[in-house]
Formats: sequence, structure tokens, C-alpha cells
Amino acid sequence: MKDCLRRRIIEKRKELSDSELREKSNKIKEIIFKMKEFKDAKAILFYVSYRNEVNTHQMIKDCISIEKKVVVPGTDRLHRRIVLSELSNWDNLTYGEYNILEPKKEFFQEVLIDSIDLMFIPGIAFDVRGNRIGHGKGYYDRLLKIPHNATRVGLAFELQIVDNIPAESHDVKVNKIVTEKRVITCNGTM
Repeated sequence: MKDCLRRRIIEKRKELSDSELREKSNKIKEIIFKMKEFKDAKAILFYVSYRNEVNTHQMIKDCISIEKKVVVPGTDRLHRRIVLSELSNWDNLTYGEYNILEPKKEFFQEVLIDSIDLMFIPGIAFDVRGNRIGHGKGYYDRLLKIPHNATRVGLAFELQIVDNIPAESHDVKVNKIVTEKRVITCNGTM
């Protein structure tokens, strides 16, 4: 069921034009930057968007310029895990595993998850209870299982919100979801 839903939402997302992606991502950014959780956060984990995900590139650049501590994922493919690094300059990124931007080795500054206040989590689909479907490799689920106190916020276009995602024992829910239209406070989050 998850694979079918994943394929369906990916296809729907592909139908968005570049201008729609940009416009919807900008609306999401405006909402995020007004959120109390964002204003209060000192260290923020962003995923570095690729393809037709909610675009985080400008959010990251703006956070660096206002001197928020920006943290981004690097990939440890051997151990199938995410390693977190502080990012102080957008130009310190290069294409890494899965053709996603991540910190260049010479600029990698490891950050522990328990020092992060706010996390922006990618997903293919979300439901209002905070369940998510990712790309199916489990990287974020493994990361989020590590004890932390950060608020977990899923970023999604409204078309990615579905009625129900079957949860499995290894799945970690998000606390909130931000779309171009609303902020969803998830019920039933851990």
C-alpha cells in the first residue's frame, strides 16, 4: 500500500510546474518564518531539497544570513544513516549520495541531534496524525529514533496530505506539517 501511495503522490508532484513549485515553496517559507518554533530555534535541521520537493534552498540561505545555526544531512551510505553537519555557507555544498546536495568533506562539522531545536523533515506523503512516507530507504526514520527534543515539522504541498498512512513500529511521526495553505498540528505524535 505504501509503495502504491508513494508512486501516486510522486506522479501528482511531477505535474507541478516550476513556477507552481516556486510559488508554493515561497508560501511555505513565509509560514515557517512566522512560526514561534522557528523564531525560538537556535539550531535548525533542514533537508536540502532536490527534484520537486518543497524547496528549502532559499530558506537555508536566509537562515544563514540571519545567523541561525543551520544543520543539514550528509549521507553515510555504508551504514545507511544520516550524519548531521553545520552549514555556514551555501557554497560548502556539493552533490553527494543520491545526487542530493550535502556538505563537502572539508567543510563537514558534525552536529549531534540532541543539540537541534527544530527539524524540517521531507516526505512523499503525510497524514494529519503525523505519519509520513519517505523514499523508502529509512534514513530519516533511523535518524529520528535517536533521542532528541526537537520539534519535527514535515514540509509538504497540500497535494501530499492524505487521509491515512499505515504506521509501522519503526516509523517516527512529525509534530506538525506545513503546507502552502496551513499548519497542521498532528494528533497522536510521540
